[in-house]
Amino acid sequence: MIQTAQLPLGVELRQLTMHRDDRGSFTEIYRAMWPTGVQPIQWNLVQSAAGVLRGVHVHVRHADYLIIAAGRASVGLHDLRSDSPTAGKAALVEMCGEHLAAITIPPGVAHGFYFHEPSMHIYAVSHYWDTADELGCRWDDPALAIPWPKARAHISPRDAALPGLTALKQELAAALVSAI
Repeated sequence: MIQTAQLPLGVELRQLTMHRDDRGSFTEIYRAMWPTGVQPIQWNLVQSAAGVLRGVHVHVRHADYLIIAAGRASVGLHDLRSDSPTAGKAALVEMCGEHLAAITIPPGVAHGFYFHEPSMHIYAVSHYWDTADELGCRWDDPALAIPWPKARAHISPRDAALPGLTALKQELAAALVSAI
């Protein structure tokens, strides 16, 4: 597991307590009193096949609060916030359904998910899903400096058509100006 000091500023990784017995387990995945940085207004459930990579995406407005409920994923992160002390920092976080943890990803931190096996993740967002708030770049752009575990991945046609990191930074800067 990655040390939180190695994560971009504002990315929080919270270990969750799984209460297990011979019937299975019970885990609290969210409490409003926890300092997650996200007050959820929408929850989403996503299933992914082995070898799928979703992203890399970044949001201008909304924050994500995400849990890998089943399976295993590598979460790639890259801080695109020019005013952040961790601007340009990249990290890879391993998450799995066997050892539950929740990750908060603030606006301006690009992220993608590589699924090693059939997986399911649950995530909450701080703002309703809006395609105008979902920018992206090629997951395999070397400028991202994300140490992905695989050199090949199954990606969506939309993600395959995404530009490189340089174009994403320009698009993000323009979106931030228009959001003011």
